[in-house]
Amino acid sequence: MFLKRFVVGRLDANCYLIACEESKKAVVIDPGSEEEAGLVLDILEKKNFILKYIINTHGHSDHIGGNGKLKSLTSAKILIHELDAEMLVEAKKNLSFLIGNELISPPADQFIKEGDEITFGSLKFKIIHTPGHTPGGISLILNDIVFTGDTLFAGGIGRTDLPGGSYDDIQKSIKDKLLKLGDYKKIYPGHGPSSTIGKEKNGYY
Repeated sequence: MFLKRFVVGRLDANCYLIACEESKKAVVIDPGSEEEAGLVLDILEKKNFILKYIINTHGHSDHIGGNGKLKSLTSAKILIHELDAEMLVEAKKNLSFLIGNELISPPADQFIKEGDEITFGSLKFKIIHTPGHTPGGISLILNDIVFTGDTLFAGGIGRTDLPGGSYDDIQKSIKDKLLKLGDYKKIYPGHGPSSTIGKEKNGYY
């Protein structure tokens, strides 16, 4: 398995490129800017990877900014939870208007929900619906790794004071779903360094 993290954009969002090295099929999670998209495209070309899916853990602008460039140059499908789908195409809802740069992504090609599985080559994501930061926030399990978006960070949790946020929902997502996955699982969040479920459970819950 190939796994690469990129950190770019005004808010230092994490973007992840994951690929099955045998089949060359790849997925990108949260390409937050055009700069990020360019870095992803460079690796796709160098490694001869084929991008199948662009998965957004939620619809905020710092996680969807590279969708358009990547889709136009690879024809990959954009996947997001239905409850965040309008954020892709409305600058007010994805909050890009707040920084004076109204961002519109191409619309979703496919909605993903709790329990869905996304397969690329020999690899497979399992989708967990983890609302709270946004109504349609998701996390993705891949073997011993959990991509938690802006739900759970190393040493903290996502904001809930933005439109659509809910403190009660994010606590429920974390306690009832993420923290029950197993202490050994590694967390790759939407911002900041990696951690583990066990460390976050013992340190903060």
